[in-house]
Amino acid sequence: MSERNDRKVTRATADLVAREANVSRIAVSRAFNPNASLKPEKRDRILKIARELNYTPDMAARSLVTRRSHLVGMIVPDVCSPWESQEIDALTTALQAEGFATLLFKVKADFSMDQTLLTYMRGFNPDSVIAFTENVEPAVLSGFLDRAVPVYIIYDDAEEFAAKRSTSLYDRLVVRQKEGIEQAVALLQGYGARRVAYLGGKRQSLANTERERIITQVLAERGMAPPVVVPGDYTYDTAYRATLDLFRVGDGADAIFASNDVAAFGAIDALRHELSLSVPGDVKVVGFDDIPQSHWKSYNLTTVRIDLADRVRALVRLILRRLKTPGADPLVETLSTRLVVRGTVG
Repeated sequence: MSERNDRKVTRATADLVAREANVSRIAVSRAFNPNASLKPEKRDRILKIARELNYTPDMAARSLVTRRSHLVGMIVPDVCSPWESQEIDALTTALQAEGFATLLFKVKADFSMDQTLLTYMRGFNPDSVIAFTENVEPAVLSGFLDRAVPVYIIYDDAEEFAAKRSTSLYDRLVVRQKEGIEQAVALLQGYGARRVAYLGGKRQSLANTERERIITQVLAERGMAPPVVVPGDYTYDTAYRATLDLFRVGDGADAIFASNDVAAFGAIDALRHELSLSVPGDVKVVGFDDIPQSHWKSYNLTTVRIDLADRVRALVRLILRRLKTPGADPLVETLSTRLVVRGTVG
């Protein structure tokens, strides 16, 4: 057995890798940092020798020196719905490209978070935490973090969230929904819609609260009646049943504005397959998010688009800016929305 294979029996050190590769210990450290400056051939040689010696960096030891864990926590309401799953995938990919690993924490059904999980999060000492649910308040979350400043996704003015503000520092990505909703209502009105139903999302979601508030405001500004509010929870099955009730028990509508695309799919299928109504001939349907399934021919959904790539880039910028200037005042990025017109209105 070779000397090198003998050394694989136990975990190697960075010093050993440096000797074998005839480089400095700093070069070994840089080889494992995708953003560090190092010639490609040297990086490849170091990583090859590291694999042969069974060497991996000790991240715990590195974090003690750099005071950086290279971990980003994500607090999410869901992991299997189309929007959340695509966002988690895209954000994880973008963060890995910047040298971060991710930790995923899921809130309870009521959007609250178990204090035990918050304690676990603190133990990982993340460099940043992105809160995709506003219900875990900044004052509570900040109490379980060390140096990390949380990032919140906030929709429009989010007055309810603003009322919960404390002196805790947090950065924010503000998504302006009104522009896209205004475009959607203008299109519906232009095609003769008079009675608009709003098919809601989860009651605890402030994004849903803001969507309902804004569509009510925009309808009033255009001289139209308030929306018929239909309770929902962002899911296909609930939207399907709610649409049946809207037309069989209620007075129906000539347009449905759904709180997300999945709910819009449920409404469309109920209209077409149970109620024998034409979309868009009898009822026009608008969704929200513009998930990839929205352009599928079966739905061809008109929807308000949140640009996922722009949203991910904004979140990564907030994290990198905060790490570069840890003492900065609250950092803010802003995104707008726009209507994507397809075949369910017109």
